[in-house]
Amino acid sequence: VQLVESGGALVQAGGSLSLSCATFASILAYYGVGWFSQAPGLEREFVVAITSTGLNTFHADSVKGRFTISRDNAKNSVYLLMNSLKVEDAAVYYCAAVPDSSDLANPLTYTYWGQGTQVTVSS
Repeated sequence: VQLVESGGALVQAGGSLSLSCATFASILAYYGVGWFSQAPGLEREFVVAITSTGLNTFHADSVKGRFTISRDNAKNSVYLLMNSLKVEDAAVYYCAAVPDSSDLANPLTYTYWGQGTQVTVSS
């Protein structure tokens, strides 16, 4: 499963950005999908995740109330809407997919990863 992220950009603090994670394979509908961020020199961190049906989502405490994950299985896509961006949100954002798991916040759970998209937040 090849995952392709898009939507990364330079945005001012307080602004919004929408990222997309897409695949050409129709099987994404059967996978849980997560977004992770990695800033220079730091480990990859969990941001948000969504189960295959979209019925359950999970958020890191740092993004609750600001970031929203959603999916459109008909389009084989998962989206991350980021509002009220902070300078500390700047990172490369990766999407990842795995057959539904009970531990979608753990990066070790995931089978497939995209190449990442850069989000830069200016003050």
